[in-house]
Amino acid sequence: MKSVLITGAGSGLGRGTAIGLAKAGHRVFATTQLWEQATDLQKEVEKLGLADKVLVDKLDVRDERDVKHAMRWEFDTLLSNAGVGEGGPITEMPVDIVRRMFETNVFSSLAIAQRVARKFLEAKTRGRIVFVSSMGGMLTAYGFGSYCASKHALEGVAAALRDELAPSGITVQTINPGAYDTGFNDRIADTTYHWHDDAVHLTKERDIRAAFAPLLKGQFDPKEMIDKMVEVIGAEEGLYRNVWPPAIETLVKQVQERNWTLRTDGK
Repeated sequence: MKSVLITGAGSGLGRGTAIGLAKAGHRVFATTQLWEQATDLQKEVEKLGLADKVLVDKLDVRDERDVKHAMRWEFDTLLSNAGVGEGGPITEMPVDIVRRMFETNVFSSLAIAQRVARKFLEAKTRGRIVFVSSMGGMLTAYGFGSYCASKHALEGVAAALRDELAPSGITVQTINPGAYDTGFNDRIADTTYHWHDDAVHLTKERDIRAAFAPLLKGQFDPKEMIDKMVEVIGAEEGLYRNVWPPAIETLVKQVQERNWTLRTDGK
């Protein structure tokens, strides 16, 4: 059985995976950005009879004190799941919004991974670091460009850590979900209208909303992704990259292949 530290377990796939791992018999340190989320998750854990398997605590990945506190726990797997998203056309999105997203999705993820790697190395633990990336780490979509850029950067971090840590026996993996109906993607789209202003920006809100509509339609049932994450994390070994569902893996490969022959005129 694994002992797993999960960041971003306050909602969505992180929360579901924390509960799924506990049900599968693993020890889970389920952490949330906010105290309110921790309280709510603790109630669910107790209701499900999983209190002996799950320790719930606050861990804001941008808070050094929170991170230092978490490093006291004994775990052999890090599921780096905490992430934020902001939406809108990157042509006009304020760069400070993009920078803020990178702070959480890239820099804070790297900082915790470094701390965990050192913890494992000093204890000679043949542990595992699993990054929750995205299909957006390998392609882009209208209005999600800045979020995808942060996940592209995270992919680079993960690959470098994989190669550097391989001789020590510490393994690194990525999990790359497709579009799942957790509310996360819809919230990314909605953030657009907090900064976008038709009186200021050349791209108009009606066109942005029209472009988002097909992207948000037909999102997948999150339970299948949660089950896949529990499977990947609980396994003794597996693939470095784990894209799910299979149709999204096929799509990613097609897009990447097309990029090799794509002309500047888009043909």
